Amino acid sequence: MKNELIIYHGSEHIIEKPQYGIGKPTNDYGLGFYCTEYLDLAKEWACESTHGGYANKYLLNTTGLKILDLNSSKFCIVHWISVLLKNRVFTIDSEIANEAMKYITENFTVNTEGYDVIKGYRADDSYFTYAKDFLQNTISVRRLKQVMKLGNLGNQIVLVSKESFSHLTYLGYEEAPQAINFPLRKKRDELARLAYLSNKTDGFKADDILMIDIIRGGMKADDKRLQ
Repeated sequence: MKNELIIYHGSEHIIEKPQYGIGKPTNDYGLGFYCTEYLDLAKEWACESTHGGYANKYLLNTTGLKILDLNSSKFCIVHWISVLLKNRVFTIDSEIANEAMKYITENFTVNTEGYDVIKGYRADDSYFTYAKDFLQNTISVRRLKQVMKLGNLGNQIVLVSKESFSHLTYLGYEEAPQAINFPLRKKRDELARLAYLSNKTDGFKADDILMIDIIRGGMKADDKRLQ
């Protein structure tokens, strides 16, 4: 990452001074201030079916901050799943999924403590469903990595430490009218779902790795086949 980043936070409110400790602890990466480098995405995230919002703009100076990039070569997609398991609520009632969650927690857990910023995929709407599909052994590692790139969601940048908030400079905002941006949000998700269904017709390849293969093979976090 560069020493300075322009980032955006979509909200129904104008937020000139984000406050540490405010938010939902059950978001993807726990309690934090969730941002994106993409203005269009921030506008979409700001809008619900009943109201519009604002894309708040900030300069983030990353000098001296400890950043965890879950998309770096140090990690695989299963590491990302482990972070979701730590924070999100999964309601899955199947034997394989329960075993999968236990195995991932025991072998792929990422220690997020001590970091100021976390960067990685956003489990938005249907994307959370894809993660659940993987746990239920219905899509492979290869296809999970493919579908996480569908819909052009990009990465989210999450400020998780008190120190990181002191590195933010507010630059203003842009309005996100509901009539324009909520349909775009729905369309992005629908296109991702359609692409996911189309991707399913790609078929199963001989070297594809399913969750059950990871368990049976005793694969660990450093297994090159998961990269």
